[in-house]
Amino acid sequence: MHATILLVASYISLQIFSDIGSLRIVSLAGMSIDAGTFIYPLTFTLRDMVHKIMGKQGTRIMILTAAGFNLFMAGYFWLVSILPPDLEVGPQPEFGLVLAPLWRLVFASIIAEVISELTDTEVYSLWKERVTRRHQWSRVLVSNAVSIPLDSLLFSWIAFGGLFEAAVVWSIFFSNTIIKFATTLVSLPAIYLVRDRETH
Repeated sequence: MHATILLVASYISLQIFSDIGSLRIVSLAGMSIDAGTFIYPLTFTLRDMVHKIMGKQGTRIMILTAAGFNLFMAGYFWLVSILPPDLEVGPQPEFGLVLAPLWRLVFASIIAEVISELTDTEVYSLWKERVTRRHQWSRVLVSNAVSIPLDSLLFSWIAFGGLFEAAVVWSIFFSNTIIKFATTLVSLPAIYLVRDRETH
């Protein structure tokens, strides 16, 4: 029970942190990268660990709950940014400049997260039920091989398509995909830290 609480809380927290980080596009090794990509891939491994403990239905609920919190966060930051500031303190424009969300990016992030994570859940479950219950690493790699490119494609083009040149958008897509796959390989052993649930 304690492990489940820790994993779910970590998943939702990293979803929120990565959405905030995605507000900034950085350049690394000549590639354009939204900064949320540095921690967002960890949520795929956390999702797989939760799937092992809670099963498919519990994982779906967690994914949708995380999306709800992300939407609430964006709405709350927007509301705070438009409220009149205390002029005795000063105009405080920094908050609005940094955290007042770009709604297109917020929706792109949430849509990409929900679709890719639910897809990951289905592929993970199908692989386990139809192919093999052994070799846990294989179910993680196969499900992520589908969900990672899907997530990167949806987010990159919904968030930035038409705003940046196509070459920049594709650079964001490829860099995101590479980082997510690299993170998957590094975090893969964590899947063995939790026990597998027998029923789904």
